[in-house]
Amino acid sequence: MSSTAFRPTPNEATTAPSESGTGSARPRVPAPVQALLAYVAVRTTGLLFLTLWAHRQHHGVWPILATQWDSDWYLGIADHGYAQELGTAGSNLAFFPLYPVLVKAVAVVTPGTRATTGLCIAVIASLIAARGIFAVGDRLYGPRVGILLTTLWAALPVGLVQWMGYTESLFTACAAWALYAVLTRRWLWAGSLAVLAGLTRPTGIAVAAAVTVTALLSLRRGFSARALAAAVLAPLGWCAYLAWVGLRVGRWDGYFAEQRLWSNEMDGGMRTLREMRHLLARDSTPHLFLVMVTLVLIASVALFALSVRDRQPLALLVFTGVLLVIVLSSGGVYFPRARYLLPAFPLLLPLALRLSRAARRHRVLVLTAAVASSAYWGAHMALVWPGAP
Repeated sequence: MSSTAFRPTPNEATTAPSESGTGSARPRVPAPVQALLAYVAVRTTGLLFLTLWAHRQHHGVWPILATQWDSDWYLGIADHGYAQELGTAGSNLAFFPLYPVLVKAVAVVTPGTRATTGLCIAVIASLIAARGIFAVGDRLYGPRVGILLTTLWAALPVGLVQWMGYTESLFTACAAWALYAVLTRRWLWAGSLAVLAGLTRPTGIAVAAAVTVTALLSLRRGFSARALAAAVLAPLGWCAYLAWVGLRVGRWDGYFAEQRLWSNEMDGGMRTLREMRHLLARDSTPHLFLVMVTLVLIASVALFALSVRDRQPLALLVFTGVLLVIVLSSGGVYFPRARYLLPAFPLLLPLALRLSRAARRHRVLVLTAAVASSAYWGAHMALVWPGAP
């Protein structure tokens, strides 16, 4: 289906109003700027709430954002490189290289510590991601949906991670712009960005699948060398890192062996179902954070069904579908799975579309609740939950 079919007719969200009594148009803030301002406002609200809560508990905010958990692993890679062999309980070979390489490269020419550099890269990447998310929503349904989609992504329960020294923001930036490139048939950009996504996170294969499948199917309408090149190029980043790990440790399945050491194998979703059943039906005092993770997983499946019903473009459905399969089928640790789904912003399109058609007071109510919830869960995740996000 052509993406132009999704664009709505002009409405009050896209038409500049006139000043009362003058007949002249008021200056209108461009929609992409509105989306970025909304994004920054939501994330700043969450950061201020975290700061107040942390101050009451005598915690520093900067270490929480820049140096803990996975951030520490990435900083270790930037400082010392990768391990030479598989560890006994997992090594840093499980972490993909683009983010720590950027941290090391940028830190050479910027002041401050590498932790500060990594956090700045994540924040800048989040802004690039937000702009790309708006571009996708605007392309499909118009600027109002683009702004709402960006705002909803900022207000996810684990949205705080977007401004932490993690790879989710960088990965989402690559994914969003790769999907936009597919929608606009910029095939070489799509393939190149898929390569970068594949060098950022294990789930980069979801971006590669979206680009490759869509590019190959486009060949039915006529041969395109650029589409074919994108289809071949897209998975190379992901494959290259797996091949490099295999060569480094001297076995073809080196990366998958590393994942097994982290107890992170695919089991067809059995671990996911067991955890859900235990948390929702058997545990009389479940940890609140784990309940939130469970609800996010259930909501994500429901939103994917709505996305299919709304007949989203194939590239978006392949991306979110593969990402969901990877996250739900994992036999690894349960608690980070809401974070793993943070880049799956197309799942929010059904909500953004329906909010765009709702009454203004309903939009305000839903968005206010989402922002408040995101601020609370971000602080809870950082200060109450004892594990990694």
